[in-house]
Parts: sequence; structure tokens; C-alpha cells
Amino acid sequence: MKSVEEFLAYAINLELEAATRYGQLADAMESCGNHEVSELFRRLADYSRLHLAEARARGGFRDIPKMSPGDFVWPGLESPETAAIWAADPVIGREQALEIALDAETAGLDYYKQVLDATTDPEVKILAKEFVAEERAHVAELKKWIAANKAGQTPTVDP
Repeated sequence: MKSVEEFLAYAINLELEAATRYGQLADAMESCGNHEVSELFRRLADYSRLHLAEARARGGFRDIPKMSPGDFVWPGLESPETAAIWAADPVIGREQALEIALDAETAGLDYYKQVLDATTDPEVKILAKEFVAEERAHVAELKKWIAANKAGQTPTVDP
């Protein structure tokens, strides 16, 4: 990352794609009657939209570059925090949904850690450090949800 504006463009796109995918997965689960997993994905979509709003707010007065989807260079085919599409399987359970969400959040964490380690821009480094901390908290919270689920409890704590 060469500038804060570029970093924020990537962060905004990452959160937008995460929110969109979680919303699609929630809709798919709802349409096939898997209400429990639909609710989980809907909740994760809401959190991603909150993080999207935070990333946009951090842009403030800055001129964030307008980039088309093909302009972004991600480590994989999609932005790192985009949950796997196979989570649209109508018989997926809460455990699998949580694992897919954990994978997505871990990929987001890894992405921001890579940016933090690679950037030479001091402002980008400060923002990347904050995003790493936020994603680390999301990963930790999902791990708590997974542990609660394995103990037969419904996870209720927000990430």
C-alpha cells in the first residue's frame, strides 16, 4: 500500500464484499428454510456493514480512489474476508457456518497483517495496525462462538 487513500479503498471494498456475501448466504439459507444459519449470516452481514461504515468514515476528507472490481489485487480470487460460496449449501449447520465465517475473518486478519508488514508509509502502518487489532478481535469472538456451539450453547456475544 502506497497511501492511506489506497488502503481505505481496499478496506471499503473488502467490507462491502464481505457484507454482500454474508447477505447472499443469509438469503440462500432463508429460502431453503435453514433459519438458524440464515440468522447467523444476517448478523455477520450487519457487522460487516458496520465495519464498512467505519472504513468509509475514516476516509473523511480524503479523496478515496474509485476502483472497479478488477482493479483490486487480492491474495486469492475474491477479497480475503468474503465467505466461501459453498456456505450456500441448504443443509449446512451452525458449526460449518461458524467455521466458514472464522476462515473468512482469519483471511481478513492475515491480509491486514500482510499490509502492516509490507507498507513503508507510516500513516498506512497506523491504520493497518488498527485493522489488524479489529480483525483479531473478530477471530477471537468467532472462536468463542465455536466453543459455545460445541458446548451446546447458542453464541450470543457480538463480535
